Amino acid sequence: MTDTISNETRFLHAIEMGLGAWQFGDRVLWSFGQTHNEADIHAAFETSLEAGIRFVDTAEVYGMGQSERFLGAMLKATDQPVLIATKFFPYPWRVHRWFMKYALRNSLERLGLERVDLYQIHWPGLVPPERLMDWMAELVKEGLVRTVGVSNFNPSQMVRAYTTLARRGIPLAANQVEYHLLDRTIEKNGLLARCNELGIRVIAYSPIAKGLLTGKYTPEKLPPGPRAVTAAATLTRIQPLLKLMTKIGQDHGGKTNAQVALNWCICKGTMPIPGAKNAEQAQQNAGALGWKLTPEQVAELDKASEEIVK
Repeated sequence: MTDTISNETRFLHAIEMGLGAWQFGDRVLWSFGQTHNEADIHAAFETSLEAGIRFVDTAEVYGMGQSERFLGAMLKATDQPVLIATKFFPYPWRVHRWFMKYALRNSLERLGLERVDLYQIHWPGLVPPERLMDWMAELVKEGLVRTVGVSNFNPSQMVRAYTTLARRGIPLAANQVEYHLLDRTIEKNGLLARCNELGIRVIAYSPIAKGLLTGKYTPEKLPPGPRAVTAAATLTRIQPLLKLMTKIGQDHGGKTNAQVALNWCICKGTMPIPGAKNAEQAQQNAGALGWKLTPEQVAELDKASEEIVK
């Protein structure tokens, strides 16, 4: 795989873990304003930087632009280098290249940046991947985008995007997808292997399954907000996996379930981007770095995961 990684995208492959900023301003799923506030997310950001995390992922739709605004204010207040990724949402009416450029300029204004390090298509939409990548190539040419990525693209859609960019001499840097011990679709459909083959970085979002893999929730103690709707059944089913994660964490000097889940993603060759609502969660995330599960432990977790996720 190493030989296929371009100079433009090499920085992404050097990053083991990033910070997801979905919680920064999102009131619907993440209860911003109830479970955490602006001071909390500032603390999460600063704690992440202190731990050496230098990649933050956001999107124009997170908190309807609030995530980018909050992040922009944080970037202005720090002198540390930070790599920023954001996303274009392909609403059905966005059928012309002008919409993408307008959306990007709005994102850059909220972030306080002249260009973004990674610009991603948030979901496949009505516009074909080929046309979207042509639009992206123009933004790269104008110097507004450093590298191009996609998100939630299946293997076929991703290869179409990769091929279109390659004709313009531009690499496809990343595919951001949901990936964790409770959702291993990208292993089963060949996406992970294809990304490794083509030098495309897999960015794993929701790597602790929106909190279900932390061990802090039970069928009797559910997560807040919409996450509670399906959580009870899942939490009942995954208890054997959670117990195994706790045992493995103890074997590594008391690592938490969340740290084991994140390290598993890293061992699989992906870059997890866990969210953090406050400094404590950011510090917990950082504890996934600096050590590695053994191959035997990864295999144990794989087996336990397969037994509960059919």
